[in-house]
Amino acid sequence: MSTAQALSPNRTTAGGEDFEYRPMSTGAIASLVFGLLSTVIFFAGRNDFQDSLLLTPFPLIGLVLGFRALATMRANPGQFTGGGFAKGGVALSLVCLIGGLSFAGYVYSTEVPAGYERTSFLELKPDEIDLRGNHNIPPEIAALDGKKVFIKGYIRPDSTNNGYRKNISKFLLVRDSNNCCFGDLSTVKYFDQMLVQMAGKDRIDYSPGLFRMGGTFRVNPQYARDRAEGPAFVLEADYAK
Repeated sequence: MSTAQALSPNRTTAGGEDFEYRPMSTGAIASLVFGLLSTVIFFAGRNDFQDSLLLTPFPLIGLVLGFRALATMRANPGQFTGGGFAKGGVALSLVCLIGGLSFAGYVYSTEVPAGYERTSFLELKPDEIDLRGNHNIPPEIAALDGKKVFIKGYIRPDSTNNGYRKNISKFLLVRDSNNCCFGDLSTVKYFDQMLVQMAGKDRIDYSPGLFRMGGTFRVNPQYARDRAEGPAFVLEADYAK
């Protein structure tokens, strides 16, 4: 057998027919993988628009890899397989990039009930300028005292009244469900928690998921420090979802 024959990509089947082996494009496979990963944008968009933005590299990478793989296959016809994977990765990535961000934007723009002003735990945290001015509570947050606000967060499970999980009237709403807010309460920053008291006969059931809360906002600047005797922020909630 000659060297040329030994290096030939042609193979002979058991029936004596020749076929040509073509390797799968790794770029095509990677594009499909990133396209599938991009679907998490829809799940993130249900909670927070910023979270969905943080995931946009997935579909962008899927698009770049898919288009590169298709271009390589067009430039080298017959050398690679995986065109379907590349097209699938591009399609998935494009749908998730446009559709996912559109869905997240729609949720963000419609989740605040009429008459409530949006705020967040991120805005409760004073920045360096606030601290240099001896403002442990940002002035724009202090100005919301007594007004109707809307905020999203998680119920700290050990903060519910009497340890109940049903028909809760009082609990701590915290920034996130990570260890920073679910660990030892003494380590939770005052701006990462808010005491929620359900108004009137309104009650809520515990869930580990994200809650959208609305109500009258109360600010207690005397407690705006870590390990204070009381909460710096209180929400007299009349809206929960």
